[in-house]
Amino acid sequence: MQTQNSGLPALPLADLAKAIDAQVLTSTEAASGDPAAVSVQGISHDSRSVTTGELWVALPGQRTHGARFAEQALGNGPAAVLTDRQGAELVRAADSAVPLLVTEAPRRAMARAAALLMGEPARAMLTFGVTGTNGKTTTAFMIDSCLRTSGRHCGLIGTVGFLLDGEPLTGVRTTTVTTPESPELQRILATLVDSGADAMTMEVSSHALALQRADAIDFDVVGFNNLGIDHLDFHHTVDEYFEAKAQLFTPAHGRRAVINIDDERGRTLADRIRTAGELELTTVSPSGAPADVRVVRATPSGGHGSAVEFDIAGARHEVVVGLPGAHNVANAALAAGMLFAAGLDLAACLPGLSTVRVPGRMEPVVLGAPSTEEDPTTPYVVVDFAHTPTAVGAACSALAESAEGPLVVVVGSGGDRDPAKRAPIGAHAAKNCDILVIADDNPRTEDPAEVRAQVLAGGQQAVAEGARARQVLDGGGRREAVRLALDLARQSATPGHRATVAILGKGHETGQEINGVVHPYTDAGAANEGWAELQSGGDH
Repeated sequence: MQTQNSGLPALPLADLAKAIDAQVLTSTEAASGDPAAVSVQGISHDSRSVTTGELWVALPGQRTHGARFAEQALGNGPAAVLTDRQGAELVRAADSAVPLLVTEAPRRAMARAAALLMGEPARAMLTFGVTGTNGKTTTAFMIDSCLRTSGRHCGLIGTVGFLLDGEPLTGVRTTTVTTPESPELQRILATLVDSGADAMTMEVSSHALALQRADAIDFDVVGFNNLGIDHLDFHHTVDEYFEAKAQLFTPAHGRRAVINIDDERGRTLADRIRTAGELELTTVSPSGAPADVRVVRATPSGGHGSAVEFDIAGARHEVVVGLPGAHNVANAALAAGMLFAAGLDLAACLPGLSTVRVPGRMEPVVLGAPSTEEDPTTPYVVVDFAHTPTAVGAACSALAESAEGPLVVVVGSGGDRDPAKRAPIGAHAAKNCDILVIADDNPRTEDPAEVRAQVLAGGQQAVAEGARARQVLDGGGRREAVRLALDLARQSATPGHRATVAILGKGHETGQEINGVVHPYTDAGAANEGWAELQSGGDH
């Protein structure tokens, strides 16, 4: 990804090297070169897009070293190359003149260099960083909604893309990762500042922390909501996964920490922070246990949210949380705690919890023409991104609590990712629904039927042990499974008890990855297509 400097002055190479703790070498010898005549403007870690005058970063990778693409990159005329010792040897073989910045921590140096070359834009905003397994996106949107309600201009960076005041940020390319690589991330931050943002909320993923993408951002407030099972294909163990997230709660990344202590790992993290004494700590308890921020009362309101009373440092605040379920009350508690830790006017901010809307998170889908909603056999349809056992269980529980009739759930699990979570996903769904339809998610390179079979087995085992579901079915491909669920829902409806269909796992996503190809797909689109076919009497 290429990152331009937005008109900022170029930085002398010697000054940049000192700031990122890198040694300046010529490419022909391990002796200090003369950086006085070299300056840098912009940064890129892509050998294809680096341009004249930029710093090209050659990173070591899992399969190969980025410096092996030196010939292509150097043909584009970069001012210098940032890499490690191994990369320096590879670059030296391709070019004998280009200056090298050499460091044992090239990712950390890249993040710092990107921030400097973009004018350190994060410092110009009030910044919030949210991490955890489930609820990062929703919590970030809640903070964003509260900030905008209080009159701030806000940026949001995360799974659903990059937003400014709730609208897609123009001039940047959407990625499929929660937290972009540091050069792209710093460019987005600079664009937000240039566009008038005075606050920013970011989802900070475990990948981003492990790969140092968020280095060089000193968040004003960092928050932790929970830890479950996810991304073990990358982190290998839950402990390693936790330690990656725990990095956010150090002086290198944040100033004030807000922790959900109802979560076991949250309590561990809070104890560490207290012992270190380096960050201000605010504790949050959605269950109402002793904490700086606690939920005193939460009453579901008509399936569309909850009326909640918070105790925040001894003061009572009555609010409406506009998303259903106990897990969203917990997300709101963390959001309120982070706003409190930032020293903001809660009376001006918290009303934003009632109006928050999150793409693909408990998002209602209207089937066909509005007139079909009058038909009592037309199910309520909700799309949600829940794709871990805990998140699936929470989503199903929230919908079961508010559903007026049977709850039909469509869910699967991704291929090439975390096989250990597949059976638990099926089990958690079966415990809280009436009919469970197993579907493909993103099969990737795995046999879709084998992935479905593992989720199905978990659901069937839960039923054998007394779970609520009366049917657990293999629905096949995702479109077919959605259509089957809709058909079962309309057949299950009774007068005054319209069924609910929850389609879980993909949420806001607009594609389905099968054998390396991403096919256009949305759950909302599949629901409308399937319902139209059922209404017309089409085969299914």
